[in-house]
Amino acid sequence: MDEAEQNQIASRRPEPDNDAQAGGPRLRRVLGLGSAVILGLGSILGTGVFVSLALAAGSAGPLLPLALVIAAALALLNGLSSAQLATAYPVSGGTYEYGYRLLGEWPGFFAGWLFLCAKTASAATAALGFSAYLLGLFGLQQPLLQHGLALLSVLGLGLLLQRGARLGSALTGALVGATVVALLSFCFAGLAHLLFTGPAPQQTPLAWSGPLDWLARLLQASALMFVAYTGYGRIATLGEEVTQPRRTIPRAIVLSLLAALLLYIAVGSVAVSAVGGERLAAWAAGGTAPLLEAARGFGLPLGPQLIALGALCAMLGVLLNLLLGLSRVALAMARRADLPAGLARLNEQRSAPVAALWLCAVAVGLLAALGGIKAAWSFSALTVLLYYALTNICALRLPRTQRLYHPLSAWLGLCVCLGLSVFIEPRIWLYGAVLLAAGVLWRLGWRALSGARGSGAAS
Repeated sequence: MDEAEQNQIASRRPEPDNDAQAGGPRLRRVLGLGSAVILGLGSILGTGVFVSLALAAGSAGPLLPLALVIAAALALLNGLSSAQLATAYPVSGGTYEYGYRLLGEWPGFFAGWLFLCAKTASAATAALGFSAYLLGLFGLQQPLLQHGLALLSVLGLGLLLQRGARLGSALTGALVGATVVALLSFCFAGLAHLLFTGPAPQQTPLAWSGPLDWLARLLQASALMFVAYTGYGRIATLGEEVTQPRRTIPRAIVLSLLAALLLYIAVGSVAVSAVGGERLAAWAAGGTAPLLEAARGFGLPLGPQLIALGALCAMLGVLLNLLLGLSRVALAMARRADLPAGLARLNEQRSAPVAALWLCAVAVGLLAALGGIKAAWSFSALTVLLYYALTNICALRLPRTQRLYHPLSAWLGLCVCLGLSVFIEPRIWLYGAVLLAAGVLWRLGWRALSGARGSGAAS
């Protein structure tokens, strides 16, 4: 029997119900390749294309397609690291679980804490984007109403996701289909508009202050857009629920990334050419729906309404998948006593960690009710870059027999993650430092308290 056959047989072997390091009942394996790709694409096509694309356009302008390719290349490097880690350890928790097994308790905890912080901010951005496009559909701009609708959208999806990942996959499939139709309609309408009117006047690289300014703008846009691709990580985070993980996870990650890259380049090129990067960024930062505003000028009958409906579907798809990923990492952290043990309880069908799901939904809802889009997305960019830096370090620690790819991909991913993080605003770094310090205090305090309770119970 050759190595390929041994790997295939090993991938089909069922996971044990308990683990020496992270005990508790296991979620059922119900997600095949198609479902995994849909969940990955549903996690990518949302806030990235309808909100952050505009923010990145403000930095890169006509260089946006190049920034998209750089971000996609980095995402692929990190995706390869995530894929081989998820096939080696196909359990819930993602890099939190890998960090514990390969780097130790504190690196593992930091990975989990970074994920919770990053994806809570991303989910809040998706909820705010959903409410912005919904209000924009009716020509309304009311910040208080926007925040209230964002909160309601999070709580509504929390109710649906109590049924588990399979329902999430089916719902995501419908949302992704509607999103792709809307984006393709935007591209065709924008191209027709450009044929008659020509490109909009805007700043060009020749007007910037020099090569260093070009590079800074390009890398800042790449850092912002990298987060827009990281929905593929949902596939790894749900590794405990994927069938034949060694075969399914790498393929699903690559397919999701390629499809997203093509759509991002098409939409970004049309949008920047039609209205200019500066206007797109101003709309996004001001809480206005950027692609909806761009579509109003294309003259397509019902075009803005179609874009708004596609955006609403996309935002809901991203929010749904982020809540799935957040709840699974909270589940893994509860199994290891980094969060209260009650969060590790599953429903009767073993399809969802209900307590963890509601904790994450409440946290996302509160942030959406109180925060703003630009700050939330920038913070998410920083924490995601640091999270995937840890992912690449974990991949480098894999035993040779468990590696799927050459270590060079992990080294490149690590270096680029750390390099791009430098281009995030200093105030966002300050927020990150405060939250990391809060995580340290939480873990020390919770471990001391739970230890005291355990000793008291034992006595």
